Amino acid sequence: MRCNPGVALVALAACISLGPACAAEPVHCGPFAHEQLPIPMPSPYSSALERAKWISQAVKSSLYSVLFFGDSLTEGWDATVWERSLASRGALNAGVSGDRTDNLLWRLQNGNLAGPPPQAVVLLIGTNDLAYGRTPELAADGVRAALEALRQRFPATTILLLGLLPREEASTAPLRVAATMVNHLIRACADGEHIVYADIGDVLLDGDGRLTTAVSPDGLHFTARGYSLLASRLEPELDRLLGPIR
Repeated sequence: MRCNPGVALVALAACISLGPACAAEPVHCGPFAHEQLPIPMPSPYSSALERAKWISQAVKSSLYSVLFFGDSLTEGWDATVWERSLASRGALNAGVSGDRTDNLLWRLQNGNLAGPPPQAVVLLIGTNDLAYGRTPELAADGVRAALEALRQRFPATTILLLGLLPREEASTAPLRVAATMVNHLIRACADGEHIVYADIGDVLLDGDGRLTTAVSPDGLHFTARGYSLLASRLEPELDRLLGPIR
């Protein structure tokens, strides 16, 4: 189910007519790090650039209810789970494998927001920043920069900001701890109206807080079972933003 083009375009026209009065409010969090953000740049992978071009064409050619921006954890959604839980909501998978926050920001500035405004955006980004050796504070600032870009382009769109998902098996593993630190920072970016925060990753863990191989064989990417678990937590959040599927 795609969103109603008339409603979205009327809202956009109203926003344009109001001019500065309709400008997006700033994101009220951070900055978190005491260092400069990396300059937005395209992904070094040719496959990622091709996918970014495809996303730009997709958003120009159709009106979607919700855009999912992220990295391989978004692009790699299990196809069956996506069709069952998200495709019927008029969702576009705009994830690109390998993206860090600076790669995503480049996409947002270079065509991936060139279409009409969706009702909602789901944002899940930052885990590759940590794997690249960036601090949780710098990763959080990268998330904040993406939020700013989304708010400026789509001021009437609600953003569902997802906390970084758990990685590595043990709760004490370095990247798991770093992801938790990022989430502690970025939750402050939510205002409950324009930006809504949801930390859904706990559904992936067993009773001892472990990320098992049945859910994530490599401690990062997820099986169909993992995506089914995520969908079970994501669907109520989308119901609140978009209304239930009819």
